[in-house]
Amino acid sequence: MNEPTPAHVKTILLVDDVDVSRLVTKWFLSYLGYVVDSASSAEEALGVFDPKTHDAVLTDNSMPGMSGVEMAHIIKLRSPSTRVVMHTGSLPEDRSCLDALLQKPTHVLEIKEVLDQLLAAVPPQK
Repeated sequence: MNEPTPAHVKTILLVDDVDVSRLVTKWFLSYLGYVVDSASSAEEALGVFDPKTHDAVLTDNSMPGMSGVEMAHIIKLRSPSTRVVMHTGSLPEDRSCLDALLQKPTHVLEIKEVLDQLLAAVPPQK
């Protein structure tokens, strides 16, 4: 059985408070070759985020409590090289902490294309 080496597997932290959206997106991204960890809130995501594990964060913006853009600022403070992609229907004014912004509805293949492009540009962590 040929399993990809860990260096080739990209891990995404998916953050969305809508269960159906989070589960479907996680399933599709997993099917497309990513390892996907998920969280149902920004606070939960910050508790599990690890820059040594997560190559990128894919987040919604409008969530109860902390917004996706607020979480993205904290992610960038912890790990400036981690790519943050926002996939939302509620576009934030401040986009300074985002590497890409996709407005819902967006086809999952477009999300994959953006993640592939961003992650191809990231130098390996030392």
